[in-house]
Amino acid sequence: MKTSGSRNFGKAWLDGGMTQPPANPARGKEVYDLDRSHVFHSWSAQGAISPMTLAGGEGSYVWDFDGNRYLDFTSQLVFTNIGFQHPTVVKAIQDQAALLTTIAPQHANEARGEAAKRITARAGKHHNKVFFTNGGADAVENAIRMARLHTNRHKILSFYRSYHGNTTSAIASTGDPRRWPNEYAFGHIHFFGPYLYRSPFWATTEEEECKRALEHLEQVIIFEGPNTIAAILIESVVGTAGVIIPPAGYLEGVRALCDKYGIKWIADEVMAGFGRTGKWFAYQHSSAEPDLIVFAKGVNSGYVPLGGVIISDEIAKTFDERVFPGGLTYSGHPLACAAAVATLDAMAEEKIVENAADMGERVIKPLIQELMAKHKVIGEVRGRGVFWALDLVKDRTTREPLAPYGGTSPAMAELVGACKKLGLMPFTNYNRMHICPPCNVSEAELREGFKILDQAFIAISSHYTGK
Repeated sequence: MKTSGSRNFGKAWLDGGMTQPPANPARGKEVYDLDRSHVFHSWSAQGAISPMTLAGGEGSYVWDFDGNRYLDFTSQLVFTNIGFQHPTVVKAIQDQAALLTTIAPQHANEARGEAAKRITARAGKHHNKVFFTNGGADAVENAIRMARLHTNRHKILSFYRSYHGNTTSAIASTGDPRRWPNEYAFGHIHFFGPYLYRSPFWATTEEEECKRALEHLEQVIIFEGPNTIAAILIESVVGTAGVIIPPAGYLEGVRALCDKYGIKWIADEVMAGFGRTGKWFAYQHSSAEPDLIVFAKGVNSGYVPLGGVIISDEIAKTFDERVFPGGLTYSGHPLACAAAVATLDAMAEEKIVENAADMGERVIKPLIQELMAKHKVIGEVRGRGVFWALDLVKDRTTREPLAPYGGTSPAMAELVGACKKLGLMPFTNYNRMHICPPCNVSEAELREGFKILDQAFIAISSHYTGK
């Protein structure tokens, strides 16, 4: 399936073509020095980092000031779902800036209303309201607040393997090590989600894993006290913590447990939403429907910061007469919402969600299986659409990870270095490589990227110690 109109990107799109400028190393050094003098980076020891200095991008590619061009298999932090510099979205931002650059959230605004209309239309008939935020973390924060106020309960249950954002309740809900130095919120309980490859339930099949994971969740609910639990917060497909696809029936089981105990289900779609898995929302691979849906990233391909909570009619009704005690100065910012309108329209017109599904099943899946067959360091592959993970191991029999949980290793550093040297921007986390190109990536680009991956894995073959 070929998408239309999505390949002629670039700074000079008005002239009809890509214009990667000439290399300018001196300018690159100026930009790098400026950054290191004044910019404080996320999740980093500031003296230990050397950030890539990128000059521009177009479609699925970025380039630096030295003239090096990279195929982006990260979508940055998995948000450039329509690639860089999509002309329709760039123009929409320009047009909105010329009309009205900003407006306070208490006023009605056309861009905000049109964005909400398009977002809710893709969520389903029981979700008709959107509370806009600036990003995913504050979307999670406000969804938790809504669930607590609606239920008059305080506890939030979430996976150990998860990431929900950097703000207080969002980071407390997070299951990975980034939570450990940031636990300042109350009422957050973690449980094990399904993950057959490293099953905590001694399961040997997807069916066993699903059944035992749901039994475990119900036990946690019972022992924590159902009447104290406001919501279960889970990524519909676990993202940064491993691209873990829920087994068939799991989300339906979560829905049933929520209904049984009067608990609300918050679906975190920040990373998995808006085409990433080949559906508008990842939970739509199931027959279950959440109470609250949080989104960000892909809604406008990250062109302008935007997130939000899609609210079920039941929960929205709670605040018809009751004041919702929350708000943000830039809630539904017109530039961000105009970008969302243009992004969602372009995705529909160019069949970008369908392209993600097609590329995932027809191209990525067989290529990734071929890669695994050639390289023993790949212990498992899993994914859907343009959202995949390679679980890397020292030994396939023992499944010993190529890097420790919460850390990295020389092998992973060498793998990243080999990819970059060959012209691929990789996404790695602990012992995993994630493959997350834009949703409108072409078959030719995917094949180019997998050729590079093949060479990069050859470069680290000595780190495999098994038979």
